[in-house]
Amino acid sequence: MGDYQHVSHTFEPVFDKNSKILILGSFPSVKSREQEFYYGHPMNRFWRMLSTVLEKEIPSDSSKKREFLLENHIALWDVIDSCDIIGSSDSSIKNVIPTDLSRILA
Repeated sequence: MGDYQHVSHTFEPVFDKNSKILILGSFPSVKSREQEFYYGHPMNRFWRMLSTVLEKEIPSDSSKKREFLLENHIALWDVIDSCDIIGSSDSSIKNVIPTDLSRILA
C-alpha cells in the first residue's frame, strides 16, 4: 500500500447556463489528474456509458468531452476540493475539504 498524499482538485467544473443535469463525482483518479479532466482512466466506463445512453459517439479528447457534456446540458464536477488519498482509492480518502458547489448551483 502506498503513502497518503495531500492532493487538491486542479481542474474546473464543466457547466454553463444551459446545464440541466448535474453529475457529481468524488475526487479525480491519478489518471484523471494527469489528463486534467474527468474520468480519464481508460478502464473507467463513464464515457462509454454516457455515450450509449445518449446514443452518440464517445468523445475522443478533453475538449470534445467538454463540448459533449455542454451540448447535452450536463454539468460535471467533484464534491471534494482537496483531501489526503492513496493513489486513486476513494476508500482511502480522509481529511476532506469539500467543494463549494454554490458556484454552479447559483
